[in-house]
Amino acid sequence: MSAVLLKAFSFILIIFLGYGLKKLVFRDPACHRILAFILLNITLPATVIHAFGHFQRDTSLLLVVLLGFLCALIPMLIVYLISHRLPTEKRAFSMINVTGFNIGAFSLPFIQNFFGSGGMIVACLFDIGNAFMVTGGSFAFTSTLLRTSSGERQTVGILLKKFICSVPFDTYMLMLLVVIFNIPVPDTIMILLEPLANANSFIAMLLIGMMFEFRTRADKYRTMCSVIGLRLLFGAICSFLLYFCLPFPQEIRQVLAVVAFAPVSSIAPIYTVRCQSDGALSSLTLSISILFALAIMTGLVLLMKS
Repeated sequence: MSAVLLKAFSFILIIFLGYGLKKLVFRDPACHRILAFILLNITLPATVIHAFGHFQRDTSLLLVVLLGFLCALIPMLIVYLISHRLPTEKRAFSMINVTGFNIGAFSLPFIQNFFGSGGMIVACLFDIGNAFMVTGGSFAFTSTLLRTSSGERQTVGILLKKFICSVPFDTYMLMLLVVIFNIPVPDTIMILLEPLANANSFIAMLLIGMMFEFRTRADKYRTMCSVIGLRLLFGAICSFLLYFCLPFPQEIRQVLAVVAFAPVSSIAPIYTVRCQSDGALSSLTLSISILFALAIMTGLVLLMKS
């Protein structure tokens, strides 16, 4: 138990370090973008490839991809149905920020530390399905269902281009093919990528600290709290179903139960603005959801490891 708490505390320290650096040293937003570029295009892909390096083919785990997609899609559709009396701006905000999980930048480093490479593979497969929603699917559904005028046409071609131009998504798809066709990853590549993979957790937590934002109007807090409350409710339902209703070994079910409480996607504020809603409030919602996720996911790991 003490080892679990120490690992979680180390994450908190790095997040605080990132927030302190943002306030005292790296005040230019360009610094955050550089770190985000390194994470998304270098260390995260390296971590994914390294995790899949010694994976033994198990086609039954491909079901996890579908589960990731459904766990991201269904909450958004439910919010669409129950929010019909709200103004379009609030409906768009809720739909974008309730759906999807921050797997790559937050949950993957967490799983890496507590469940090792085997757990990371499960989280990566879940994130493949989730990525269809967070990298454009949620925006496409929301803008279409609510007829928001975002100033950007969202065609199938544009969505496909976004998927293809996403290095993490391309890496996921590449490793999915590796799993399907049982292609071994050369040991040379594993050795070369190991230092980059080991750096992923630190860079991800540092970036999260630098992304923290607590400024918004007080009258917006009710909307934010309702979205976070819905995320926690949907997370609890998904976590329960994934843990108790799947025919997988316990460790796989544990990983899925934990990632169900992942925070808001780091891309959500961008799509919130494109749906003519409050991007600043989305950034705050992301920050607060990270605090809840860190506490709940750590608690679950403590319970599972005890």
